[in-house]
Amino acid sequence: MERRLWRSFDFLLLISIILIISMGVALIYSATISTEGSEPLSERSFFRQMTFAASGLLIALFVSAVDYHLLESVQWLIYIAAVGMLVLVLVIGQPGFGAQSWLSLRGGIQPSELAKVLLIVFLAKYLADHEERMDDPRWLLFSAALVVPSLFLIYRQPDFGTALVLAGIWLGMVFAVGVRFLHLGLLGVGLAAAAPVLWLSLEDYMKQRLLVYINPASDVSGMSYNARQALISIGSGGWFGKGLLRGTQSQLYFLRVRHTDYIFSVLCEELGFVGALILLLLLLVLLWRILRAASLARDAFGRLIACGVATMIFAQSFVNIAVNVGILPVTGLTLPLVSYGGSSLWATLLGIGLVESVVMRHKKLEFGG
Repeated sequence: MERRLWRSFDFLLLISIILIISMGVALIYSATISTEGSEPLSERSFFRQMTFAASGLLIALFVSAVDYHLLESVQWLIYIAAVGMLVLVLVIGQPGFGAQSWLSLRGGIQPSELAKVLLIVFLAKYLADHEERMDDPRWLLFSAALVVPSLFLIYRQPDFGTALVLAGIWLGMVFAVGVRFLHLGLLGVGLAAAAPVLWLSLEDYMKQRLLVYINPASDVSGMSYNARQALISIGSGGWFGKGLLRGTQSQLYFLRVRHTDYIFSVLCEELGFVGALILLLLLLVLLWRILRAASLARDAFGRLIACGVATMIFAQSFVNIAVNVGILPVTGLTLPLVSYGGSSLWATLLGIGLVESVVMRHKKLEFGG
């Protein structure tokens, strides 16, 4: 029976993940090797990312071997765990990179990354149980209300980018369950009406980022420095780039946080348009295989897990790349599977493991399988 399960394992999905991670590791090495001794993250980040990747792939394989249906009976424990972790961060979290998003455990972990995956599982179960009632706007509002505590706690860290992705995950999942566009439109009107309140609640640096994005000429503090350097990096890469370890913006440290938020700019400068196109194609293959899993799923729970993971990867990738090319204001989001960071990589691979679990069990096996 176990052999029959593994026959359904999506190896193309696994290969696409390995290729994307490999590109990320190479870019992280190139982005950090020239600054050894001048900043905390230097050449050792390459080896740490390799460790994160190896352990994350093991996590994905382990999760794929576990029947995802086992999670249905503990949906509220999963929800409490997600919200509880975020509360813990606000109480004892360690500040870093301008936000209190970390728990200090051997270098620090970012619970908001894991919370995204846990909330995908919870929402998948909740929406699957109420799929036939989603025509009633009360159920739509209640599902949104269940996400609000996590959104608020992440926003208060403050981490507006991750909160934005979490909101996108909810939107993608309720869309997948078949909510009416009219109800979403009315909810959007309500949020638009609340925009002034949201603006007043923003941190000063968030307001400044938005104002600089709208009117670059208003930037007198140099806040748009990274955004400008990112555009220079992307534009200077040409068709085939300058080559790994040869990007002037990254190697001479003009482009900062280049191994995390601006890894896509490093890619464009050093591997050019062709390199960027290869990465985008790999991401499309990844999303295609995840959506294929959703179409194969035996039940609404599995289908919505896959849709949630696909939405998470798409939303975060879109926002990160849009920030790099200047379409969106700076949010501080990393590029999934590519940027440096263990928490983000592990959380994404955990989600991939759940998708593989759905794929492996899309056929009814004999003997109760």
